[in-house]
Amino acid sequence: MGNGRQFSVAHHALHVWEVEGSATPRRAAAVWMPRRCRLDAAPLPSACRAVAVCVPPLPSACRAAAVCVPRRAVAAVTAPRATSDAGCGVGVLPPSGRFLVRSGSGGDGFRTSSRVVLTEEVELTLLRSELPGLPRREGKVRDIYDLGDRLILVATDRLSAFDWVLPTGIPDKGRVLTGLSAFWFGLLKVPHHLISIAVEDFPPAVAAEDRELLRGRAMLVRKARVIPFECVVRGYLAGSGWKSYQATGEICGVSLPPGLVESARIEPIFTPATKAETGHDENIPFSVLRAAVGIEVAETLRSLSLEIYQTAAAHAQERGLILADTKLEWGYDHRSGELLLVDELLTPDSSRYWSAEAYRPGGPQPSFDKQFVRDWLERSGWDKSSPPPELPPEVVAGTRARYIEAFERLTGSSFPWK
Repeated sequence: MGNGRQFSVAHHALHVWEVEGSATPRRAAAVWMPRRCRLDAAPLPSACRAVAVCVPPLPSACRAAAVCVPRRAVAAVTAPRATSDAGCGVGVLPPSGRFLVRSGSGGDGFRTSSRVVLTEEVELTLLRSELPGLPRREGKVRDIYDLGDRLILVATDRLSAFDWVLPTGIPDKGRVLTGLSAFWFGLLKVPHHLISIAVEDFPPAVAAEDRELLRGRAMLVRKARVIPFECVVRGYLAGSGWKSYQATGEICGVSLPPGLVESARIEPIFTPATKAETGHDENIPFSVLRAAVGIEVAETLRSLSLEIYQTAAAHAQERGLILADTKLEWGYDHRSGELLLVDELLTPDSSRYWSAEAYRPGGPQPSFDKQFVRDWLERSGWDKSSPPPELPPEVVAGTRARYIEAFERLTGSSFPWK
């Protein structure tokens, strides 16, 4: 859809409609997004397409703008009970129905006998959010808004791999991360930063029309001074841990028995790492963490992190999943100084989940995370030093399916935006 920003609000899909009853078949797409967002509809992928932008709240305050490409014609799709606001209103679009289609240069009237039928559905992604008036900074995946003593963490659908943020997002990935984090924060009996994921609880500084953009993908949290180390716990030999074991027989200075194979189960170990805003986190021995934060804090971080891993691993096992490893973050409450569990928690982005049924030690395991994307990138011929390629639709769909399956297995609930 050209260079337009990609948003998904009231629905998670781009609805593509065939307009019948005209000399030239037309295709129209309806995208629902916040009022201040603009969609650049050109160049469109094929001739004779119209793009309608519909704005919440629906249906009474809908707006639509449409552009049809061939011969610079202008086309608009409007519902029978359209509002007059913005000239071209679109109500909640049904799977089929009678619509008015205006064609030509905008002055030759309406074809009133056209019928619009839903023909395909394409997932949309949120690659970047904007909340006007709020200080914003951007991480690899999250957009962070400062409210003073609180933050709003928006989990976008961005995906990073090999130190690059990929140009292709994974639809609803941010909602999986937010939903799973909220689930785990609620399950674990550990002080944490989460206040609410319900947009109705967000402060007035967040405009009502922007809240739909955030629904399901944003957390209102207590501000914390983050400890600049990742607290990694490993229960299986995989990833950088496996590479380190092959080279030295150790991971972060922790000696392991000889003769272990890739993906072998091990007694859970605490293996901290530096926290990098860009690039790779680097594994460090516990002694480095202890020297940086003090003996008491380091011991507390290790003890709590191991406890969380063991609780979460037991829950995952009951749901047919193996929690191979996870990465936790901690911080001190901005006001009280209380130690809090912060950031995301036990998601497919911060953890490695495997199928218990398919588990076979001695090699890599199929996983419910972005490893599916990493494997495709490895096979694609990309050199990892130039900008990464767009992901093909089948890789996007496969990755989305894996994230959603992890959500549903772990929570025991159906994914709301499935």
